[in-house]
Amino acid sequence: MAVLKSALKIENTEDVTHILNLQLADTIDLYSQLKLAHWNVKGNNFYSLHQLFDDLGNDVLGFIDTIAERIASIGGVAKGGLSDVTKASRLTPLSNTNKGQLNLLKQLSIAYGNLCQTSRDAIKLIENLEDTASADLMTEVTRGLDKGLWLLESHLH
Repeated sequence: MAVLKSALKIENTEDVTHILNLQLADTIDLYSQLKLAHWNVKGNNFYSLHQLFDDLGNDVLGFIDTIAERIASIGGVAKGGLSDVTKASRLTPLSNTNKGQLNLLKQLSIAYGNLCQTSRDAIKLIENLEDTASADLMTEVTRGLDKGLWLLESHLH
């Protein structure tokens, strides 16, 4: 049986893989931040925020898998190990988890907003590399991140 290769131009595979791996690192970092918030939230809205952070984490976990599988499907290597993520993530680490619910919501909103922006940037870069499938995948991820950002920011008004 013949092994099928990605239809992506071979000269673009490395660049698309690099872009997707940056997004993968940031998305794994966001997942980690959501779990930290989930574990450490306190206060009178505890249960609803505890559940929200867990639900958002589950959504982000799906994005992680989608991005990593796309990297593998175009012949790249998904770099999602802890040391890879630590080196590559462009998100500001979550800090002061004991400073209250509003602080957690603000920090997570900033992280989401940053990831939404880099995801949009990635779409444009990947489109220029003629990989419409990866660009479409990142559009889907961005749509989900936008929803998560909306849910977080709704608590800040």
